Amino acid sequence: MELPNNFVKNVILRQNCKDIMNTMARSVLEMAAYDEDPTDVSTPHVLKQCMKIIATLPLFAVYGYHAYNHYDCNKSLIIHRPDHNLSMAENILMMLRPDGKFTATEAEALDNALIIHMEHGGGNNSAFTTRVITSAGSDTYSVIAGALLSLKGPKHGGANIKVVQMMDDIKANVIDPTDDGELSNYLSKILNKEAFDRQGLIYGMGHAVYSISDPRAQQLKQFVYKMAREKGCDAELDLYERVARIAPDVIATKRKSPIKVCVNVDYYSGFLYRMLGIPEELYTPLFAIARASGWSAHRIEELVSSGKIIRPAYVSIAKEREYVPLEKR
Repeated sequence: MELPNNFVKNVILRQNCKDIMNTMARSVLEMAAYDEDPTDVSTPHVLKQCMKIIATLPLFAVYGYHAYNHYDCNKSLIIHRPDHNLSMAENILMMLRPDGKFTATEAEALDNALIIHMEHGGGNNSAFTTRVITSAGSDTYSVIAGALLSLKGPKHGGANIKVVQMMDDIKANVIDPTDDGELSNYLSKILNKEAFDRQGLIYGMGHAVYSISDPRAQQLKQFVYKMAREKGCDAELDLYERVARIAPDVIATKRKSPIKVCVNVDYYSGFLYRMLGIPEELYTPLFAIARASGWSAHRIEELVSSGKIIRPAYVSIAKEREYVPLEKR
């Protein structure tokens, strides 16, 4: 299956949207119109569909951003065609930047970030969404679109944006970020819903599965160090390291627990993307580009290993209330 030459013009450029995840989901659904048999769930055909989606998502994301940046933000519209001789990470950087240039360190860092984000088990929201829609017998395009719209939720795919925004807030409100005491006091304010977004969360800290350390964060951290040296972002890196060291104690004190949380992969990924010059609108889409391979694996596994629809049971824990007739309300 090949996309026609007018696909980008008609589907992406003419229907631009600030939410690039919506653009990606709509574009994936549109791909079904160019598939001779989109509902074929045989393994070879589904594998072919998944490979096509994985290969095309970077184009949907970057072109979708350029369309939004041009039509909504009045910026120049510069579209580079993907180069089949470049890797996915190299193509993303090339297509995103007006001059199409990037360094080897930048490409290596983004490539590893994509690899690290590829998969994280079937219990996360978007992977479970993939399983549920697949179990209903739906087609690949609907399944991946559903996973994309699950990931776009800020509680799932938007944590790295929150981390960089939190760091900006700290720099704006802490007089001396190198003072551990002052930094600790402000983190306590964030945790007590007195600062930043007043949600009581220190973003990038803790994980539902990893309690001692997040191996993805440790791996990504190596490339963050490389990029910080190349970009001259040592002061910014120092702030991230200080918060990573101090925040677990602040959280443990708040919870009155000896157990300390660890930084997760979202803690460093936004910082890395910012050093790469990637706009915040593309942070979650980059997550989706990487995670598409994991979703594809979950879809195929669900198709070949199960034949039942997933129907989770729910038990209401709400208190029973007496019914009040409409005319008495």
